[in-house]
Amino acid sequence: MAQSGVLDQEAFSCSNTMSADLVEERRETGLQAAHRYAGAEDVACDFCTGRKRKALKSCWMCQVSYCDQHLEPHYYVPPFKKHKLVKPSRNLQENVCFRHEEVMKIFCRTDQQLICSRCSKDEHKGHDTVSAAAERAERQEELEGSRQNIQRRIQDREKDVKLLQQQAEAINLSADKAAEDSEKIFTELIRLLEKRSSDVKQQVRSQQKSEVSRVKELQEKLEQEITELKRRDTELKKLSHTEDHNQFLHNYPSLSALSQSTSSIHIRPLYYFEDVIAVVSEVREKLQDVLREKWINVSQTGTKVDVLLPPPEPQTRADFLKYSREITLDLNTANTWLLLSEGNRKATFMREKQSYMSHPDRFTGWYQVLSRESLTGRCYWEVEMRGGGVYVAVAYKNISRAGGSDECGFGRNDKSWAFDCEKLSLKNYFRDLIHVSRSSRVGVYLDHSAGILSFYSVSDTMTLLHRVQTTFTQPLYAGFRFDTWFRLSTLSTAEFCNLK
Repeated sequence: MAQSGVLDQEAFSCSNTMSADLVEERRETGLQAAHRYAGAEDVACDFCTGRKRKALKSCWMCQVSYCDQHLEPHYYVPPFKKHKLVKPSRNLQENVCFRHEEVMKIFCRTDQQLICSRCSKDEHKGHDTVSAAAERAERQEELEGSRQNIQRRIQDREKDVKLLQQQAEAINLSADKAAEDSEKIFTELIRLLEKRSSDVKQQVRSQQKSEVSRVKELQEKLEQEITELKRRDTELKKLSHTEDHNQFLHNYPSLSALSQSTSSIHIRPLYYFEDVIAVVSEVREKLQDVLREKWINVSQTGTKVDVLLPPPEPQTRADFLKYSREITLDLNTANTWLLLSEGNRKATFMREKQSYMSHPDRFTGWYQVLSRESLTGRCYWEVEMRGGGVYVAVAYKNISRAGGSDECGFGRNDKSWAFDCEKLSLKNYFRDLIHVSRSSRVGVYLDHSAGILSFYSVSDTMTLLHRVQTTFTQPLYAGFRFDTWFRLSTLSTAEFCNLK
């Protein structure tokens, strides 16, 4: 009886709590729901007759929307208390199976759809099914991971935008200073050229004046000589007409003697000033050559802004093959149950151990092997598989090697990503993201700087199996991992394809 009393008290307390919750919900709506009727955009109560009130909640189990009055049994009646109440919704019928008129509470992972309990026993019998809540919880975790990646990318992009803004400001300041200083330099250069032009002009004029003065002086002397010669010619002419022989002979000696004549004048072309033009022209041509050569350097010199947005991802196999990488396996990392062949591109899971020498890089607990080459930038490679239990993986070089702990297993830690080619799911931090396609050849595309890792089914077309968006902090190495339960049934192999 005492125990029953306690239970009644707890039930009463729970009832009071729910009543308080209901009152609080009413208070939060601002007005008593009893006085609020459903408008055109509101969800109406399915139980109201006549003018319908606005629904306060929808019941996911009943697939009905209730106003505050008709909702109250869900707070007091024990069977209704277990029902899940959600925000009012018009889409409740989407949760009901159209075949069996039953609420769909199960998710079929095989067919990737919601089903009811009768469907799970009928056409979905034997399929991989879980509760809708369990699938939601797993996808919610995936969604949160995607949101974290998006938020991280937003932060990265905001940092990039801030850096670009700072770079733009620095470019503007540098360009303004360069333009201002260049203008000053060219102004000084123009002044220097103007001064040189004035000096040349002044020098030419000075030499012009000097040469013209010398020529005029010589010209005057010649004109005086011409005048003197003409006078003597007149006197000699007069003497030649004298009839008195004695007078002729007496005057002839004094008239016949001529004064010393000015030496002959040889006029040469005035090349002097043409030489000045030639020199100035040569200076002009050299200056033009210098300006032309330096201008090319100026035009090629400047700040190149590297845009950080990644180019679009490849779409066709031909696009992917542009980034193909030749990858080989590192024998020093291979577990002793793995046999490498075909130029260290192929790994086979054997039934007996191989006699490999001990090495600190060797995986001892997990049946794994890593590539010799590190992967950065944009890379693409393809893997051909036979048998089962094969994982196509990438990992950081500093992943642990010794022992069988999760710290060493591809896809079991934060230093590796492993694609399960049997279940077609990606493993990282113990999360499996299931897909339904299958292929014996898987293509792997890595854009290290963009944080993209994609897995494709390779056939006539490229079918995306899974895509990872994260931030890679180190170079990656390609690798294989094998499951133990396939070893006794078949020899599983994984091989890097030759894409050249």
